[in-house]
Amino acid sequence: MAAEAIILAGGRGTRLQGVVSDVPKPLAPVQGRPFLAWLLDLLAQQGMRRVVVAAGYKAEMVHAAIGEHWHGMRIDYAVEPTPLGTGGAIAQALQRIEGEDAFVLNGDTYLELDYTRFAAAMRAQHAGLGIALARVPDVSRYGAVHVVDERVAGFSEKGGSGAGWINAGVYWLPHSLPLPTATQAFSFEDIVLRAAASQGTLRAYTMTDAFIDIGVPEDFQRAQAWRFVSQASPVASPHISQSTL
Repeated sequence: MAAEAIILAGGRGTRLQGVVSDVPKPLAPVQGRPFLAWLLDLLAQQGMRRVVVAAGYKAEMVHAAIGEHWHGMRIDYAVEPTPLGTGGAIAQALQRIEGEDAFVLNGDTYLELDYTRFAAAMRAQHAGLGIALARVPDVSRYGAVHVVDERVAGFSEKGGSGAGWINAGVYWLPHSLPLPTATQAFSFEDIVLRAAASQGTLRAYTMTDAFIDIGVPEDFQRAQAWRFVSQASPVASPHISQSTL
């Protein structure tokens, strides 16, 4: 499998300001730990050897909380000089990837899947880009992803209803993926994913479970009782001063 991952950790968490303030969204405290800690635990348990944290807002706080080593993984940082959007942040961080491919995770969503199988499935399908999907009872908050024979056929905007597949914020991508310059701000979802879907090169991975997005207060509160896989063998938690939360 790809042994490297990029975590997008530059978000301000604007919608969480009523319950969490003054920390980047991935450091929002969940069960006494930064949410980012749960993501790193999950990756470490699956044998990831290196993670590039794409930081922006209060990047120094993210570095102080996480450090440069985590449960056997090396942690590096790609800091945005100015906000680059999801696409620009990925493009900048991808320059630091040492291998032929990598995973990308949103720093405010949690999804359980087997990363080795995800990468193997994408290679077997000769995918240009892979996206992990989550099945939810109501797609209205997220917008739906339409899948035909493991190929992403298109996306629907937010506002629909009913059960369906959604973008869970986890991707597999080759190092050679053509992207706009790393100094340019752009949306990975709008520019890259939609283009790959229209070209027939975006492949879906649906063997996933246990999805949660802490981006809104109600789900942030729900996460406080969430059962994370890494709770079976938790690692030491970094300390975040309560004065900063």
